[in-house]
Amino acid sequence: MNISELARRLRTNPEELREKLPMLGFDVGRRAIKVDDHLVDRIMAKWTEMSKLERLKVKYQQEKQIMEQAVARVKEVSLPKVISVRDFAAKLSLPLNMVIAELMKNGILATVNERIDYTTASIVAEDLGFQVKPEEEQTVDATASLSADELKAKLGAEDETKLKPRPPVVVVMGHVDHGKTMLLDAIRKTNVVKSEAGGITQHIGAYQVEKKGRQITFIDTPGHEAFTVMRSRGARVADIAILVVAADDGVQPQTIEVIKIIEAAKLPYVVALNKMDKPDVDVQRVKTQLAEHGVLTEEWGGKAVIVPVSAKTGKGLDELLETILLVADLEKDRIRANPDRNAVGTIIESHIDKGEGPVATVLVQAGTLRRNDVLSVGDTAYGRVRAMKEWNGKFTEKALPGTPVRVLGFKNAPQVGDIAEVPEEGKELKMVRKAYTADQQTTAMTAGAATGEEAAADKKFFNIVLKTDVLGSLEAITGTLEKMNTPEVGVSVVAKGLGNVTDSDVLAAEAAQGVVMGFNVLATRDAEILARDKKVPIKTYRVIYEMFDEIKKRLQELLPAEVIRTDLGKLQVLANFRSDKTGQVIGGRVTDGHIAVGANVVVYRGEDPVDDGKIIQLQAGKQEVKEMRQGQECGLKLSCRRPVMVGDIVHVFTEERKEKKLNLKM
Repeated sequence: MNISELARRLRTNPEELREKLPMLGFDVGRRAIKVDDHLVDRIMAKWTEMSKLERLKVKYQQEKQIMEQAVARVKEVSLPKVISVRDFAAKLSLPLNMVIAELMKNGILATVNERIDYTTASIVAEDLGFQVKPEEEQTVDATASLSADELKAKLGAEDETKLKPRPPVVVVMGHVDHGKTMLLDAIRKTNVVKSEAGGITQHIGAYQVEKKGRQITFIDTPGHEAFTVMRSRGARVADIAILVVAADDGVQPQTIEVIKIIEAAKLPYVVALNKMDKPDVDVQRVKTQLAEHGVLTEEWGGKAVIVPVSAKTGKGLDELLETILLVADLEKDRIRANPDRNAVGTIIESHIDKGEGPVATVLVQAGTLRRNDVLSVGDTAYGRVRAMKEWNGKFTEKALPGTPVRVLGFKNAPQVGDIAEVPEEGKELKMVRKAYTADQQTTAMTAGAATGEEAAADKKFFNIVLKTDVLGSLEAITGTLEKMNTPEVGVSVVAKGLGNVTDSDVLAAEAAQGVVMGFNVLATRDAEILARDKKVPIKTYRVIYEMFDEIKKRLQELLPAEVIRTDLGKLQVLANFRSDKTGQVIGGRVTDGHIAVGANVVVYRGEDPVDDGKIIQLQAGKQEVKEMRQGQECGLKLSCRRPVMVGDIVHVFTEERKEKKLNLKM
């Protein structure tokens, strides 16, 4: 085919076509007049994809400019004590997705209809360049500041001369089953993936590897949608993100969500295009999908670096690590810390171990954590570092900045996401209560409890007692369960806690007429016997979405069927021929609409209903009929028990029971 004809079909000029064909991988010279016919279809497909990418690039840059201009504006805004995210965006006159992204940056994952308090809204509004004042006089609790801001203040006040390079903290994020854990497994040459049920990482793990004599800290975050909170938390403590995308599967819903989290946290990132060993991969398609969500590769003028890898064969892993170190070098002014100050870090994971008691994984972000240091969360002493283990299980005496360690010695398990630090003066701290046992950890909770309007509406609840292995899982599951609410049905967590299912959990479920549900835990022998006697179901799960599927099924069963009533017509009673226990035989005239055999009836005497039933038989003269219309007279047999009198009005209608579909906005 002639170059000019092909250019006409592609709506371009021959010169531009000749210039760009080599970029698309076609060996066509700058003075070529023709191209081989067998290449035409491939050229047209590649050109279409390239044109789409170019349009997306222009669109993305325009949207970015609009966002920057919006942030640059400084306005005054008045905010109430509580406001929904949708109304908050309207108050700021900003796009909804921009406000949600800023909330994510502060560790808050809220839907458009969720409500946020004044403190949260004011922090976000100020970050967006607004001057905030309350709509009415109110005092904002100073202790309600976000932990992320506390940490930022602590780390930002350091003397520049004391800062030294530390290992970069890398968060690995992506869609479920795209190979995040297998990728880490391949990098650190250990076998962690086999312990994960269904290939899904159930709680955050932190690991370290060495490349070119430099340490890199990796944080592995779960991929299932239930762990949105944990993924967001992972982004908050990291310096660099790896976005794992399967080359054969492409961009998926959680991939899009992760992109939003990374952008909201303003993290530099590298895209690891995994599963390159598979035969059906289409790299160009994945790049196009990424571009549609603002991830532009370097070849299209963006900043995203894409590294093709295969966790299965090990291909591209060295290049991925080298790219991470390169990004770390570009961010070296930010990836520094003072190792000589008192230690401060973030709780990555927290749980109660049967043999070791409360245990937490701490990512040290500044200072050096040593054995026997006192640890505090806020103004409360949470214990003393009795022992520390590195990610590989080896005991250590100290942990430098950028190092994750498993700390033993807490009096109580801290909350995931808390900031732990070694205080200047430990004696002035409040003492935390003695360590909770697994039973004592079970606490009452109202997740969508039937109060106010919901109780008045006779809302039905599925009551559960929830037990999990670690605090991060408990937090993520309860957060998801709170979203499983509709105006008709909802989930009520009557008690929750850490550790195996015990007798008290069974008794709590019996009192609430509910079910005991456990994640990564077992039931004690005594609890199983008691549950059998009390007929209380105990259900345990190792894969999180199986638990949610069961809960959705139960909610669907609770959902009342929708009854659709259709009024057919009315009949005025002119005569009552017979009245007995089998029903009423009457005569009448159809005054409105029509009536039909099998329809429901309500007999009215004046304005009061007398009885209800069905039309069993209809007769016009001596002939049986199925239907009579307005103005016609007929005889009919009703299933009503009470005598029908002349002058009564029979209202005729049909009812259809339609099963409602559970519609959860998650």
